[in-house]
Amino acid sequence: MADDSAPPSSQLKTLIVDDEPLAIERLQLLCARQENINLVGTASDGEAAIRLAEQLQPDLLLLDIAMPGMDGLEVAKQLSKLKQPPAIIFVTAFDTFAVEAFGVAAIDYVLKPVETERLSLAISRVLERKTEHIPTMVEDSPWAEEFWVPYKSELRRIAASEINRVEAERDYMRLHVGGGEGSTQSGTSYLLHQTITGLEERLNPEQFIRLHRSHLVRRNWIAGLRHDGGGIWIACLKCGTEIRIGRTHLAAAKKLAGR
Repeated sequence: MADDSAPPSSQLKTLIVDDEPLAIERLQLLCARQENINLVGTASDGEAAIRLAEQLQPDLLLLDIAMPGMDGLEVAKQLSKLKQPPAIIFVTAFDTFAVEAFGVAAIDYVLKPVETERLSLAISRVLERKTEHIPTMVEDSPWAEEFWVPYKSELRRIAASEINRVEAERDYMRLHVGGGEGSTQSGTSYLLHQTITGLEERLNPEQFIRLHRSHLVRRNWIAGLRHDGGGIWIACLKCGTEIRIGRTHLAAAKKLAGR
């Protein structure tokens, strides 16, 4: 049982869905330590999860992905059609479904074995989203708004608005976040398995510009352009990094300066 000291309005009616009894038992124990969780039921397969969700109208599902029959991704897709769909936190042993999880608008993606602190963080994200009163029906955008990226023993959700620049490293893209002008911190970077062309197609061109075959940069992250006198132009970024502009991208870069 969740801690009754938490105000009812801040408690999330929660349904656990997992085909492994031991996994359900562990999540039940972890939920008992969360004052914002009101556990209303458990389900061991996708079909049962949908039936219970329709009856109990939970605020949150702690949802496994790899289950026999209907998997967690399909459950999330079906529940997204409800008038008031529950928030989804995927709880899984696999880190290979992150892109698909992003596609069904999961709030978080937690890897097993689940730690108390990690679950608390995921729940806090659900509560933040709940207080923002985000409408359930929003206009679809052709551009990616966020990415799931591996980080240590978890997967993190990075908003596209947090990315300052992207640097290609073979079959991976390094997403640079933070480290702004005047900051004493160098920022953080994350690796994403994606080609730079594929990533360029997913990012809003009004916000990002390709400067080189291996570099994408947020437009407002460019502090200035510099010419070295030998026919080479350099983009000077707010973080102090300098990027050589490729010949095929020079015209687009000069348009930033109205040239």
